[in-house]
Amino acid sequence: QVQLMESGGGLVQPGGSLTLSCAASRLIFRVANIGWYRQAPGKERELVAEIGSGSSTTYADSVKGRFALSTDNAKNTVYLRMNNVKPEDTGVYYCTSRGPLSMRPDIWGQGTPVTVSS
Repeated sequence: QVQLMESGGGLVQPGGSLTLSCAASRLIFRVANIGWYRQAPGKERELVAEIGSGSSTTYADSVKGRFALSTDNAKNTVYLRMNNVKPEDTGVYYCTSRGPLSMRPDIWGQGTPVTVSS
């Protein structure tokens, strides 16, 4: 049973925009903190943004003011809107689920690649 499903990755030019989607199971969407991590080539995975079950949000300093999280409660979906993208935003983006008492993600999606290049 797939609990997290990402979509929306692709090729985008610097300065452009892209929206990633993460469709979650109903239970995960209601109780977990849903986040986006990314892994650039040759680098470790890093947290990009996270939204809590109470809609509080956290963003990495590198994406503040450029990326934004939003939700569609009817679709149990979290969106990551990426604006003014930069080449350093390139990587595989993973949707994650972190339980209320967990310090780290418990569930990872399969990942969707994003390439920022002209």
